[in-house]
Amino acid sequence: MKISFIASWSLAVAACGAWMMANAAPPYVQSKTDKPVLHARHWMAITGKPAGATAGAMMFERGGNAIDAACAMLAVVCTMYDDLSWGGETQALVYDPRSKKVIGVNALGVAPTGATPEFFKGKGMMFPPGEGALAAVTPGNPGGLMTLLSEFGTLSLRQVLEPAMQMAEGYPIEAETVRKIESNKAKLKQWPYSRQLFMAHPGEDHEAPHPGEIFRQPDLLSTLRKLVDAETQALASGKNRKDAIHAAYERFYQGDIAEEFCRASREQGGLHQVQDLARWRVKLEEPVRAQYKGIEVCKLTHWTQGPALIECLNLLEGLDLQAMGYNSARYIHALYQVMNLAFADRDFYYGDPDFPPAEPIAGLLSKDYARKRRETIPWDRNNPEVFPGDPYPFLGRDNPFEALRTNWFKARAEAQARAKAKAVAQNGQPAPARDITEVFQLGTTSIQAADEKGWAISVTPSGGWMPTCIAGKTGIGMSQRMQSFVLDEAECPFNVVAPGKRPRVTLTPTIALTNGVPLICFSVQGGDTQDQNLLQFFLNMVEFGMNVQEACEAANITSYQMRSSFDNHPSEPGRLTINEEVPSWVRRELVKMGYRLDTQRKSSGPITAIFFDHSHGSMWGGASNHGEDYGIGW
Repeated sequence: MKISFIASWSLAVAACGAWMMANAAPPYVQSKTDKPVLHARHWMAITGKPAGATAGAMMFERGGNAIDAACAMLAVVCTMYDDLSWGGETQALVYDPRSKKVIGVNALGVAPTGATPEFFKGKGMMFPPGEGALAAVTPGNPGGLMTLLSEFGTLSLRQVLEPAMQMAEGYPIEAETVRKIESNKAKLKQWPYSRQLFMAHPGEDHEAPHPGEIFRQPDLLSTLRKLVDAETQALASGKNRKDAIHAAYERFYQGDIAEEFCRASREQGGLHQVQDLARWRVKLEEPVRAQYKGIEVCKLTHWTQGPALIECLNLLEGLDLQAMGYNSARYIHALYQVMNLAFADRDFYYGDPDFPPAEPIAGLLSKDYARKRRETIPWDRNNPEVFPGDPYPFLGRDNPFEALRTNWFKARAEAQARAKAKAVAQNGQPAPARDITEVFQLGTTSIQAADEKGWAISVTPSGGWMPTCIAGKTGIGMSQRMQSFVLDEAECPFNVVAPGKRPRVTLTPTIALTNGVPLICFSVQGGDTQDQNLLQFFLNMVEFGMNVQEACEAANITSYQMRSSFDNHPSEPGRLTINEEVPSWVRRELVKMGYRLDTQRKSSGPITAIFFDHSHGSMWGGASNHGEDYGIGW
């Protein structure tokens, strides 16, 4: 069963002192979890679906490395619609044992031609839409997979895509995917290619495929075969492995696949032009880093929300968390307030670094800035109006957006009032709001892989979840990432939509190092809750001595005070989700501090992780008990 609050409290008491055991296994404590710890010596593959993990294991058995395995897992979970599909986006961190460096992989799509604030405002929108062809950035998953494979893998594209191609030919569809199709069928039927693919039983009460029914995707299979054919032809012409994979990349983004994708997008109301795909490139980048008690934490930079976790660690480093006690009222309050500060900065300062203005990331991540921000925390109550901080003095400059920063809450309230008045004028009533819990926890999947040669990778792919608009005869589900942009600089001057620009995303893989080698690879699905859960997972291991599986399952909290990255970007200051096992006296203290509580039975988030036990030369794998996250090790 899950770790109880009392058992977890015992772990906290036992874990005195900072966790500095970089070359040792976690302390052994007898504890029961829903899933066992995975142990491996040679390789490990973990992702959101059992079939995905199986594909990773197949690559290892063929002699591939961790990157080959991750690519095969990515291809399979895209094909299975594990809250993403081929038209979505890939974000990854790779540890390369040859260079002994962590490399960031930016395979996030960009806004197409014509995607301007004026265009969307002309349609009466406060933010870009969350569904349909108009919600899609350019596809990133195919390019991300092929770049990872060509730069860091060893196998051919044909070998890596083979399991996904078998599944596209037909696989027994799972009950969870069936539920998503059936519950979203009214929306899916708006788009002709989605209706054709997903409505296996049109006109019946249940129109989706049935669980266990063989689900076939002939158009997607044709697209994947075209990629493999391009590779095969390039190899036959004398090109090397890397160039042959690049030939497949070019066919997708500059050839007949791109043409059909863009044609189908425009047919269904989208904006994509062939040049949008042809100009797009995967980027290999330097991650951002922070030291926390001797452990180096690496995240993708500020086109994701990843640096918010580093901000949180900088803010927490000056506090004695162990003395507070795991999930005590003081500890929960400290986490909530720290996240308020870091995510307010995320909401105002993060965006695509390739577009002006330049984000003040160095200031945001400085230890001095964290010390200054920590002084603003009210330790007896929640502050429902946490403004973005001012990192510019720590860069030796004045803040060019000071007026927007100090007017941040007023500007949001005025915009919401205008939108409500417009909706009432048009429809006689305000537009219905989605459940904020659903908005904050919009899913994706996660991928971790590692091998005995030292390769390690953490991936958080996403986009193209149900309901997804299928792009014509490509069989590719289009992403919904445009909604993460804003249209007004008063919301965030760094994340205003523009053609060719990447939206700031929630997707956030993580690699932690000690002595220059991986200690933990970890990531999680769940939209704006991702770095909230990853922060607590990390602290569970480092501060409270849990092993990797215990840390995956342990009770976390969720804040809704930050502005969501989805839909109409709502927030609920003071709302706090806690585990149902948190004692009554802790709840009463939190209510006194101004929190509005709700509970969940499982509150950890669907985390996947690998811990590297350097003292024994082995790996420990963890996968949450939320759903179908699954790992295989050898």
